Amino acid sequence: MDDMGDIKARLLPWSSPEGKPCFVLSDGNGYVSRLADEIEAAHLGLAAERIEEARRVLDGRRWTSGELHLLAVELTEALVEVLRVAESRGARLAVAGDGDGDGGGPRLPAEAFG
Repeated sequence: MDDMGDIKARLLPWSSPEGKPCFVLSDGNGYVSRLADEIEAAHLGLAAERIEEARRVLDGRRWTSGELHLLAVELTEALVEVLRVAESRGARLAVAGDGDGDGGGPRLPAEAFG
């Protein structure tokens, strides 16, 4: 049997065409892992932009119902993406901490992020 070493399952920041979660088995250094890192960074950056946009719209106190609806749609999409990033990173933190030998410290289950 092959030694899997540091190979772990990672939740990817995209879904299958059927909407199911995608995972990669990797040590975190492969092409797919690097692509996932880049996409996660893009998701977080877009979420920050959406927050700034929301602040501008709401601070102006002059908006239409269409503008508010679009803002809600964009914020919801960004929140879904950021939640997936949090779930993926939280799961990897829990796995990384499993082998550190201290046996203690707080741990959050993946369900705590969703």
